[in-house]
Amino acid sequence: MTKTKKSIAFIAVMAVICLAFGMFAWQASRPQTETALAAGEGQIITLQIDNPVMTINGEEREIDPGRGTAPVLVNDARTLLPVRAVVEAVGGAVTWDENTNTATLTYGNDVISLTIDSATAYLNGEARTLDVAPTTINDRTMLPIRFIAESFGFDVEWDENTQTVTITVPAKEDETMETANTPAAVSDTNAPVVYMTTEITPEALVKIYEQLGFNAEGNVAVKMSTGEPPNSNYLRPELIKDLVQKVNGTIVECNTAYGGSRSETSAHKQVAEDHGFTTIANVDIMDEDGSMTIPVPAPKGGASTITEDYVGAHLANYDSLISLAHFKGHAMAGYGGAIKNMSIGIGSSEGKAWIHSGGTKKSGSIFGGDQNAFLEAMGDATSAVVDYMENKVVYINVMNRLSVDCDCDGNPAEPDMHDIGILASYDPVAVDQACIDLVYAQKDGDGASLVERIESRNGLHTLEHAAEIGLGSREYNLVSIDN
Repeated sequence: MTKTKKSIAFIAVMAVICLAFGMFAWQASRPQTETALAAGEGQIITLQIDNPVMTINGEEREIDPGRGTAPVLVNDARTLLPVRAVVEAVGGAVTWDENTNTATLTYGNDVISLTIDSATAYLNGEARTLDVAPTTINDRTMLPIRFIAESFGFDVEWDENTQTVTITVPAKEDETMETANTPAAVSDTNAPVVYMTTEITPEALVKIYEQLGFNAEGNVAVKMSTGEPPNSNYLRPELIKDLVQKVNGTIVECNTAYGGSRSETSAHKQVAEDHGFTTIANVDIMDEDGSMTIPVPAPKGGASTITEDYVGAHLANYDSLISLAHFKGHAMAGYGGAIKNMSIGIGSSEGKAWIHSGGTKKSGSIFGGDQNAFLEAMGDATSAVVDYMENKVVYINVMNRLSVDCDCDGNPAEPDMHDIGILASYDPVAVDQACIDLVYAQKDGDGASLVERIESRNGLHTLEHAAEIGLGSREYNLVSIDN
């Protein structure tokens, strides 16, 4: 088959900005200039009309995870596709300002801003005139790709015979993305994006959720800790209220396996009420009616420690899930973040015992089991939940009140470390790793006690195992959403 290159002003490949309910509309075109934008090795991305799977350097990846959306051809000239996977695959990011109807695209050290119905765009703050203004079609924000492609240095080909778009991102030495000052905030174009804001406010929590572009459809579960009385550091209702109500979410929890005020459903519901959660949303103790068993999917590497997971039976009532975790230390796991929230947090009372014991028992004391088996089982259990939810999950970690102790401790140690911010991603391993790296960046300062807690429990083994079985990536691109 012969590939024909399109390089006219409106030849069309456009893309969807998911987080703004938008789309880029773009036509395959070869850029005339080369700008120093590509970081690391070059990439070749192919997308085909009506095919929900794209390839990145030959590796298949779902374009719109969990929804099966595929590129479509409109008017025999324009290809529309969900672009988040494409943008994040090349290490870039997209943001949307609802107030000004402006899309901002970031790749490498360059930034493009385009506004609906305006023929003036900005590349690194310099005004440029577009051949066609961005517009809205069927509630989608359509942006012309020619200007974007030329500015970002992408090479785009359109194969009319196979209806395939091929995007080549050239390698460029000595150019890397700007990332936060943390060791693992890498500039790997294959790595997932972790968004971050240093603000810890209700508005910032909503903003970072919107940045993800997640479609919280159907019955939405918001998994968080209701906090052990009397003085735990749980996320306060006034902080999370706007987000929970925005998605019409139900706050979900499961009973504990270690006694305390949340080990029995009626008492647990009372704690949720006392802590103010029932005034902002419905609260569901998911194992009120017992457990259900879900399988741990086959690992992509290594071996699973457990092959099944016991979760609250009410998990079956939900269509999508937001993990809203308070990142902090933990007396047994070393730290608690997205992975612990999705495993221990969604495990029923017997499921918690199952995970703590590394799959050897479903009742009795949760203490004294094999430490590494426990840490590994958390990764396995998270994998089971993600698979059961068909990947309709996003992860938000709030880094405030950074005690060495968990919210399951009613009298935790006072935090030594300053608040850091909020992080969010589609990847639970990446978001936890980013939080760990931000703590370790202060290991010689006020983060020392938390680092000691993590290392004394071999807490990083959770991330090692989770990455090994294919739950997520320990490498990531850290993108600030602060102005």
